[in-house]
Amino acid sequence: MRIGLDILGGDFAPEATVCGAILAAGSLPADSRLVLIGDENSILSICRRQNFDPSVFDIIHTTEFIDMGEHPARAFSQKPNASAVLGFKLLAQGKIDGFASAGNTGAMLVGAYQVIKSIPGVIRPCIAATVPRPAGPPMLLLDVGLNPDTRPDVMNQYAILGKIYAQQVLNVPAPRVGLLNIGAEEEKGNLVTRAAYQFMKDSGNFNFVGNVEGNDLFGDKVDVMVCDGFVGNVMLKQAEAFYTMIRKRNIVDEFFERFNFENYGGTPILGINAPVLIAHGISNHVAVKNLILHAAEVIKGKLCEKIKEAFKE
Repeated sequence: MRIGLDILGGDFAPEATVCGAILAAGSLPADSRLVLIGDENSILSICRRQNFDPSVFDIIHTTEFIDMGEHPARAFSQKPNASAVLGFKLLAQGKIDGFASAGNTGAMLVGAYQVIKSIPGVIRPCIAATVPRPAGPPMLLLDVGLNPDTRPDVMNQYAILGKIYAQQVLNVPAPRVGLLNIGAEEEKGNLVTRAAYQFMKDSGNFNFVGNVEGNDLFGDKVDVMVCDGFVGNVMLKQAEAFYTMIRKRNIVDEFFERFNFENYGGTPILGINAPVLIAHGISNHVAVKNLILHAAEVIKGKLCEKIKEAFKE
């Protein structure tokens, strides 16, 4: 297993990315190898300061990167040696098994769509977030921002993508899927959710349990919660704001600490041909470590292969 990491991506790169790679190196499976894409001199210098042997890494040298403020599509085409662009090239060529970055999210999406491309049959790829629950594995919420406007048939596909993710990565054998709505009754919702309900009820490709509401977000009614990217992003950021408030009030609780984004690292883009994970731009070394470990879980779980099989059918 070879995992590519964009060393120059993120607000605190390369210090946070290299230190995160160092932390992750000791926790990865024995057959894993990290491929660091970025400035070799910076990588070696940080490794020396950390008393770490850099020979455990493969290094693809470049000093060029896509800045957070740059236009994603333009920068992707005008900077062929940028770290993110090289990462996508390596992934497309099969030289790495997955690619992760905390850099420019727009550029990551451009690479995912233009270089890796959608799995045949997938109308719109999406991104998901794991939401902690008091007991058991986290719940999966999708989409959380990739597609603010979504058709009913696309939301039905989100349910399939979420089911496979829950099975292969979260180890939930038979995920229960719910549609986020303003009421539990079948007739509730707007035009899109009412139509999506009919798609999902008649699908047969997943265990659909009906509508769920916002106050079910941290409950045990479903394992996968489907919504459009606009609503999902609002829900996710509301949960993040809740965690921030808890921290500011100096409340210490093991459950609430699970809302810290550092614990999850990043999320894969679901519905494309190879594993691509994106992380928060403010990721520190702990978040980068968990981004890498999550990438290993996604690769090991053969998530993309399982999605391809499902959409062939």
